[in-house]
Amino acid sequence: MFTIAQIKEAHARVKSGADFPKYVQDLIELGILSYDLVVSDGHAEYRGKDDYEIKSEANYASQQVANEIDTEKFKHYLKIHQQGQTDYFTFCEHAAETGVERWTVDHQKKTCTYYDSAGNEMLTEKIPG
Repeated sequence: MFTIAQIKEAHARVKSGADFPKYVQDLIELGILSYDLVVSDGHAEYRGKDDYEIKSEANYASQQVANEIDTEKFKHYLKIHQQGQTDYFTFCEHAAETGVERWTVDHQKKTCTYYDSAGNEMLTEKIPG
């Protein structure tokens, strides 16, 4: 089974959103089926086969997720992040600012879905590759 150390090693190779497809491939190779990233503190919950789950520690100081949703502004932030114009922490700040509470990456469906604090789906994207 995979470990947090292995995940951190894969994540260390990510410099911007442009590296996300390769990062997903690295996680798939580790055996991760899906994971949730919680925007308020950056901790993640990873799932593998046979109901294997592990949770990372907080990745940064706690931040407030906006109650007001701004999906269009989030789409703009996501686009510039995917183009490599922002780093991971800036993207997480932008997500919180626009009301994204968490996102779920599903490696089997090859999707990344963003949710607000009420659990409503804000946006689902196909993962390239």
